[in-house]
Amino acid sequence: MEWLGLHFFTPLPESGYLLLNCTHNPFLVLLAYLVACAASFGTLDMAERVGHVDNLTAKRHWRWIGAGCLAGGIWSTHFISMLALQAPITIHYEWFLTLASLAIALIASLFALQTLSHARMRFHQYLTAATCMGLGIALMHYVGMAAMRSEAQVYFSSGLFGLSVAIAIGASLAALLLSRYLRNGSGMFHQLLKYAASLVLGAGIISMHFTGMAAMQLLLPTGAVPALPIDNNPTQLGLSVAVITLLVIGSSISAALADKKLQHKERDLRRVNALLTELDQARASLQQVAHYDALTSLLNRRGFNQIFAENLAQKAQAEGMLAVIFLDIDHFKRINDSLGHDAGDELLTVLAGHIKSSIRSHNDVVARFGGDEFCILINIHHRDEARHMAQRIMQKMKEPIELAGRRMVMTTSIGISVFPEDGTTCEELLKTADLALYQSKDGGRNSLNFFSSNLKTRAFLELQLEEELRSALRNQKELVLHYQPILDLHKGKVTRLEALVRWQHPQHGLLAPERFIGIAENNGLIAELDNWVLRQACADLGWLTDQGHPELVMAVNCSALNLARDELADEIEYALRSSGIAASRLELEVTENALMGNISSTLILLRQIRALGVALSIDDFGTGYSSLSYLKRLPLNTLKIDRSFIQDIPKSTTDMEIVQAIIGMAHTLHLQVITEGVETQQQLELLIKHGCDYVQGYLLSAAVPASEISAVITALDQRNPPGLAGSKDTTSAKGSSTGSSVVRPIR
Repeated sequence: MEWLGLHFFTPLPESGYLLLNCTHNPFLVLLAYLVACAASFGTLDMAERVGHVDNLTAKRHWRWIGAGCLAGGIWSTHFISMLALQAPITIHYEWFLTLASLAIALIASLFALQTLSHARMRFHQYLTAATCMGLGIALMHYVGMAAMRSEAQVYFSSGLFGLSVAIAIGASLAALLLSRYLRNGSGMFHQLLKYAASLVLGAGIISMHFTGMAAMQLLLPTGAVPALPIDNNPTQLGLSVAVITLLVIGSSISAALADKKLQHKERDLRRVNALLTELDQARASLQQVAHYDALTSLLNRRGFNQIFAENLAQKAQAEGMLAVIFLDIDHFKRINDSLGHDAGDELLTVLAGHIKSSIRSHNDVVARFGGDEFCILINIHHRDEARHMAQRIMQKMKEPIELAGRRMVMTTSIGISVFPEDGTTCEELLKTADLALYQSKDGGRNSLNFFSSNLKTRAFLELQLEEELRSALRNQKELVLHYQPILDLHKGKVTRLEALVRWQHPQHGLLAPERFIGIAENNGLIAELDNWVLRQACADLGWLTDQGHPELVMAVNCSALNLARDELADEIEYALRSSGIAASRLELEVTENALMGNISSTLILLRQIRALGVALSIDDFGTGYSSLSYLKRLPLNTLKIDRSFIQDIPKSTTDMEIVQAIIGMAHTLHLQVITEGVETQQQLELLIKHGCDYVQGYLLSAAVPASEISAVITALDQRNPPGLAGSKDTTSAKGSSTGSSVVRPIR
C-alpha cells in the first residue's frame, strides 16, 4: 500500500534496488528528547491550569496554550529527530506537508486538552481518548516523514510500524492518566513527581518517533548514482528549533506559574472578603443576640435601654413627654408548672403578638425583659394616651388562647410612669413603673396604676427596713420573741405556748411580724429569720423548764418558703440538741396553703420532721385551699382554726356551724383542735360545748415577753380548775351561770 509516496505493508523488491543504511546524530537525538520532556512538563502544567481555572474564557485560553505547547513540542521533537537522520543521499523536506504535520499535532493536542477538561472520566473513556490522540500523533509523524524528498523510495516494516502506533497510544494514555492524577496536589513531592512523569512521557514520545524511524527502509534503484548529501548544518537548525520551542514552552510555563500565583492571590482575596462577610454576619448576629429576645424577637432589656436613652435625650431637649408601661402576666408560673415550659414559651409568643398589635406605630418600642415581663415606651402628649394604650393591651390579653388543647384567658398587671414627672433618667422611670406595677399586683392583679409619690415613699421605707432587718439578723439584739399561752380545755391549764417574733426597732418601736415578714420573704431573709426564731424559742423553753414548767410544748411558725428547704429538718435537730429539750415538746406550725403548695416534696420533708419526734400543726385552717384526700395523708398532730371564723361568734350561726364541722372533721382524722382569736366568754363556752381541745386569744392573754410568760402561766393555771371542758358541760346542762367566770383573762 502506497500513501503520500510511502510504502506500507508492501514487500521489498527482490532485485534491482540498493538498500541504504542510515545513522543519527546523537546530539540532535538528545536535544529532541529534551524538547519532548519539556513539552510533556508544559502539557502537565497546562492541564493543571485548565483544571484549576474557574473562568470559562480563561479555561479556553489555557486549553489553547496547552495544546500549542504539546503540539509544538511533539512536532519539534519529530523535526529535530528527522534532522538527526544521516543518510548517504541528499534529503530535503516539502514545507506544505511539514506544516500539515504541525496542524495534525495541534488538532491532536487540542483533543487531549479537551479531554482533560472533564471533571470525571472512566478508564474506558480515557482509553478511547488515548487511542484517538495516539493515532493523531502517529499520523503527524508519518505525514512529516512523507514530507521527506530524496532519490530513494521509502518502505516501512509492518511490525515496527504497528509498534510505533501502539507506543503513541500508550504514551497518550499515560499522559492523560498522569495529568489527571497530578492535577490536584502541591508541595515539593508533587513537583518532583511531575518532573519524573515528564521524563517518562518524553521517553515515550521519542520512542514512538525512533520506532517509526527504525521501521523505515530507504531503497535506491540499481544503477542510480546517489547525490552526495549537502552539508546544510542540520545541528544548527535543530538547535535553533529547539531553542525557539523551549522558549515558547518556558514562556507558557512562566505565564501559567504567574497566573497560578495571581489566582491564589485572588482566592486569598475572596477568602478574606468571605471572612469579612462572615464577620459582618457574625457581628449582626451578635447584635441580634445582644439586643433582641430569641423567643419573641422583641427587644431585650439591653436593646430597650439603648433606645430608651436616645429617646429620653431627644425629649429632654424638646421638652416632650414619654410613658413607660411595665407589664407582668398574671399567674404565668402556673402555666409553666402545669403545662410545661414549652407551652409557656408558646404562650409568651402569642402574648407578645397581642402586645405588638396593640401599639400605635413603629415609634412605640416594645421589649421583653425576661420571664413574663414586658415593657413599652411610647411618646405621649398627656397621661390619658398611656392609659388608653394600657387598657387596649389589657383588653387584647383577654382574648381566648388555644394552648395544649385548652382554651384559656390571661390577664395582666400594668404599672405606668411618665417622663418628666416620675423621673428624668432611664433607671428612675423603670423603677417607678415597676413600683406602680407592684401596686397593681398587690391590688388584686388585672389592673393598671400610675406611679405616685407615696409609692416611692413606701418603697424607700421598705428598702430601709430591709437593710435594717439584715443588720438586726446579724447583731441579734433587736429581734425578740413574745409568747401567747394556749389553754388545754380538758386539763384546765396552760400546756402550750406559741412563739411570735417581734422587732424592737430603734425608731419605729415594737413592730409586729406583719410589718417585716413580707420583706424577709421577698428578699431571701426568711430562712435565717425562721432559724433564729426556732433556736431562740427552744432556748427559752429550756429556761422555762428550769423555772418549773417541764411539760410545756412550744409551737413555732414556719414560713411557706422555708418549708421548701431540705435543710429545715437538720436545723430543727440542731436547735433541739443545742437547747437540750425533747423533740416531743416542739410543735411546728405551717399554713394550709404552704402544705398544699407542693404536696409531694412537702410530704417527704414533713415525714422527716415527724421522724425526729417533732409534732406538726396546720395553722390558719379554713383560709386556704386543701384537699381532704391529701390532709389525711399528712403526718399532722394538731389543727388550728383561724381567728376569722371566731370573731363573729355567737352572732354568726354560719361561722359557728363551720367551726363545729371543722372540729368534728379534725377529731375524725384523730387531730387535736386549737382555736385562736378567742376574745369573749361566750366564744369560749360555745367552743367547750362543741368539743374544742385548746384555745388561745386575748381572753386568756396577749403575747408577752419571755420574762413575763411564767407569771402569766401560773396565774392562768391557778384561776382555771382542772377538767374545764367537762365541768362546763355539766354546768351548762344544769343551766348554771357559774360558767361565765370559769376563765379569767390576764390583761
